[in-house]
Amino acid sequence: MPAKSTTAERTRASAEPGVLALVIVLAWLLPGAAHLWQGRRQKGLIFLIALPLMFVTGLMLGGRLFPLEVSEPLVFLGAIADRGIGLPFFIARFMDAGAGLVTAVSYEYGNTFLMTAGLLNFLVILDAYDIAAGRK
Repeated sequence: MPAKSTTAERTRASAEPGVLALVIVLAWLLPGAAHLWQGRRQKGLIFLIALPLMFVTGLMLGGRLFPLEVSEPLVFLGAIADRGIGLPFFIARFMDAGAGLVTAVSYEYGNTFLMTAGLLNFLVILDAYDIAAGRK
């Protein structure tokens, strides 16, 4: 007797590498966009609002957008976390935001908001990938 295939197995088998790559890029550029594209409206809207708002809060608190400096590993990791938010990072860079003032009282809080927004978006990217691959 042949075994029935589940929906997840059929979706996973039909997920093309090009579509998966598109989902990853879309999810990175605009948090929540890949979820919206995949029909997960509630999750997509929450991510689309919450993560950029968290990023903007970090900028308003005087956080710093770290440069990619391989010679300083902790600064480099902070820079990767900052860039995890995608398009909002590049908009902030274009507007010369995120200089950060080390002596400001809220400097560390701002950095934490900026990096956490990017790291959370990495998790959102993984979730969107899992949905597209049929694992969810």
